[in-house]
Amino acid sequence: MNFDLLPEQSELRDSVRKFCEKKYDFLTRHKILTSKTGMSPGFWSGIADLGWLGAGLSEDQGGFGGGALENMLILEQFGRALVLEPFLSSAVIASQAIAAQGSVPQCETLLPPLIEGKRIAVLAHNEPGRAPDNPVITTARAAGNGIALNGRKSFILGGPSADLILLSAISDDGKIGLFVVEPECPGLQRIDYNAVDGRRVSDFVLTDVRISADARIGAADAMAAIQHALDHGVIGLCAEAVGAMDVALATTRDYISARKQFGVALSTFQALQHRMADMHVEAVLARSMLYRGIAALTMPDGRDRQREISAVKSCIAEAGYFIGAQSIQLHGGIGITEEYTIGHYFKRLVLARNLFGNSDAHLARFVCLSGPEW
Repeated sequence: MNFDLLPEQSELRDSVRKFCEKKYDFLTRHKILTSKTGMSPGFWSGIADLGWLGAGLSEDQGGFGGGALENMLILEQFGRALVLEPFLSSAVIASQAIAAQGSVPQCETLLPPLIEGKRIAVLAHNEPGRAPDNPVITTARAAGNGIALNGRKSFILGGPSADLILLSAISDDGKIGLFVVEPECPGLQRIDYNAVDGRRVSDFVLTDVRISADARIGAADAMAAIQHALDHGVIGLCAEAVGAMDVALATTRDYISARKQFGVALSTFQALQHRMADMHVEAVLARSMLYRGIAALTMPDGRDRQREISAVKSCIAEAGYFIGAQSIQLHGGIGITEEYTIGHYFKRLVLARNLFGNSDAHLARFVCLSGPEW
């Protein structure tokens, strides 16, 4: 299999890296980190102008003719810069959900504002104490001429900055529906807080939230579209992790080369060389698994796709945690200070290990899907 990038894909990767190096240094990120929404409107409009918010959508969907690979190239560079903006939640997960589930008129209405950066959407599917692929318990019942939503959604990445919520719920016909909900709807309570890596997330509590009957996206059961979007989200998260691993590895290498103990550089100690070699092996393995995950997104069979994606997530999650933890160990006390970068990379890798199902959950799903289909 040929893993070489096309010239335009290489240009995309390089342009994203240069843009982040110029517009998203560590000091700038710290200012964004302490803001209420956890994002920079200027940075968001900038990446919208460059077309990156539509890079993963086909031209028929209003995008720029790319796919999963283009999104992963962007997210890997965002992982290197520890970007806080909700690209993964809006430009990847929510956009993929709309494209997979929506009718042509709905896609024509909902996708262009997301691609242009005028609106930010999130998929509110996760519920407290339930795995992402378990049936939801939030309900959508007929109420007069509209629909009443009741339930709770938890840990929605990018929730504080979203002005469009795609909410999953069980409808009266017993199917999982996907509904468009505006954040200012009466009865909708949003609880904002920080994830471990500083990104802003939300819980949504819905108490008789009334929406119109035409707020449902598509008529068919939405679970397949939701799983499709979450699969893209998992591999996007893995791409972020691979980018963060590369920087953590390089930062640690440079640190032990410059730091001296007993009059010599730490990098001359054989035990530390062995640690760095182990970290390098994990980083290379993680990148190889990311390629496997991107390829898996093209599989037509949902069972096979989910099995492969679980294998990828479990492997990359553990590799990232190992590299992050070893980086902190090799840095010593300075590694856990807020002023130093390596601790922030470790936090990003910790989130990547647990978001959208932790390593144990994905390993269990891989084993389950590798057996006979009953």
